[in-house]
Amino acid sequence: MPKNQFQRKVFAFLTVLVTVHAYVFYSLYVVNGNVLMAVTGETSVIAAIHSQGGVYMLGRFLPIWAVILVEFCLAFLLEIVMGSPCSFKLAVKVFDPAKTHPVQFESAIICATVGLMCPAMSFIAAWLYYPYYAGFHLVTQLFFIQPLIRKVFGLLFPQND
Repeated sequence: MPKNQFQRKVFAFLTVLVTVHAYVFYSLYVVNGNVLMAVTGETSVIAAIHSQGGVYMLGRFLPIWAVILVEFCLAFLLEIVMGSPCSFKLAVKVFDPAKTHPVQFESAIICATVGLMCPAMSFIAAWLYYPYYAGFHLVTQLFFIQPLIRKVFGLLFPQND
């Protein structure tokens, strides 16, 4: 397991390299494969991706290698900045590294990393893949979500002024 900062970065690099490839291909083939083939009329997923001009990301169709590159850069940055440091801190809160078997302690770090990185990358992927329209989030927050939440909160906790 990594012993210094350089080894941690190499470990994160290798982990992200494998994980991004696995999840991009899982998403394209397993989750969206049948839809892609049905929409394009192709008989294979890769042919369907090529016939539509790539994978929809950032408001345009990009080749698969560009999708992997974008996701890799974001995942690696997120892992270095948030994933590794926070997962170690979470594991230390539960286990004492000096008294805990290394396999158990590393398993705790891995579980914490998964618990942090999966929701974070899902959030980032939502912004990368889904066509959000400028202003939509502002309008919904100001005129729908916040008034609704304030009303529900006021009903739950009435003010006695």
